[in-house]
Amino acid sequence: MIRARRYPLIFNPKARSQKGQRALRFLMDHATRFALHATSSAEEARELASLFARNGEPVVIAAGGDGTLNAVVQGLAGSETALGVLPAGTMNVFARELGIPFDNLPRAFEVIEAGLVKEIDLFEANGIPFMQMAGVGFDAMVIEETTWESKKMLGPLAYLLSAVKVLGESPPRMQVVCGDGQHEEGVAVLAGNGSLYGGQFKLFHKADNRDSMLDVLVFKEAGYKLVLDSLRGIATGNLEAAGSTVSYLQAHSLTVTADREVPVQVDGELAGRWQEVKFGNEDPGRLRVIAPEEPIGSRFVEAVKAMVSWTKWKPVEQKV
Repeated sequence: MIRARRYPLIFNPKARSQKGQRALRFLMDHATRFALHATSSAEEARELASLFARNGEPVVIAAGGDGTLNAVVQGLAGSETALGVLPAGTMNVFARELGIPFDNLPRAFEVIEAGLVKEIDLFEANGIPFMQMAGVGFDAMVIEETTWESKKMLGPLAYLLSAVKVLGESPPRMQVVCGDGQHEEGVAVLAGNGSLYGGQFKLFHKADNRDSMLDVLVFKEAGYKLVLDSLRGIATGNLEAAGSTVSYLQAHSLTVTADREVPVQVDGELAGRWQEVKFGNEDPGRLRVIAPEEPIGSRFVEAVKAMVSWTKWKPVEQKV
C-alpha cells in the first residue's frame, strides 16, 4: 500500500481563539497527513522552517494567523521550499490576498494538495522579510500599545481604544526617500506588497505582489483628519484620492527616516523600534507559495454566484 506523504506542519498549540481551537481539531482529525511541530515562539517557528528548507523539504505548511505565517516565511526565505497555508488566525490577510479559502480549512488543504506553486515578491524591512505589508509609526504604535490581556477581553475594540490614545500623542516626523529619487514627508508610512490591509480593506489599489515593487502610503498629518481621510479611502477603495493627507507612491526600494525611534510592524507583528527603516527585496527577493489558480470564495459566496448565474440563464425557445 502506498501511503500519502506527510507534510511538515508548524503551528502554535496555545491558540486560544475559536478559530485556533477549530484548527487544532482539524489537525488532530487529519494527523496522518501531517508531521506536526508545535512551537512555543516565533523564533522556534522560524528555526524549524529554516531546518526543513535546508533538508530539502518541497513543502512546509504553516497553520495559524499572519504572525505565524511570517515567522515560517522568515525561515523559508531564499529557499526552494514552498509555503502551504492553513489559515487559522483572526484576519488571515495573506490567505485572502492569494485567494486561499480563509474560513474553511478542508478547502484550504485541498489547495495544498493540488500543489500549484506561485512565486511572489518577498520584501524586507531592515532585513526582516514580510510577505504582505509593513508599517512605520501609527499602526505599529497601536500594535505596541495593545496588550494581549486587552485583546482577550475586548477583541478588536482593544485596537480601537489604543488608536484613540495614540492619536492624542505628538506624532514623529518622517522623511521618505525612494530608490528612484521620489521624496515625501509625513508622520506615518504603510508599505504594501499586496493590495489588502487588516482583512478585506483594499488600501493599495495598484499593488501586484509579482511586480517587484512596493506600494507606499505616506500619511502627512496626524489626528482625526487622517482618520477621516483613511475611512473615506477605505470606503471608495482609493486612498490616493481620499484627501490631501495621503500620498501614494510605488518604489522598488525606499528609506524612511524619523526624527526619533518609532515602532515598526511587519505582517501585523511588532518587529522593533528604529529611527531609520530600509525597505527592499534584493535578498531573498521571492517566495514560493502554494495558491489556487483563481481565487476561491466561501461556499456561501459561490452559492450566491451560482444563483445569480442561474437567474440570468434563459432556455432557448424551440420552434414548432
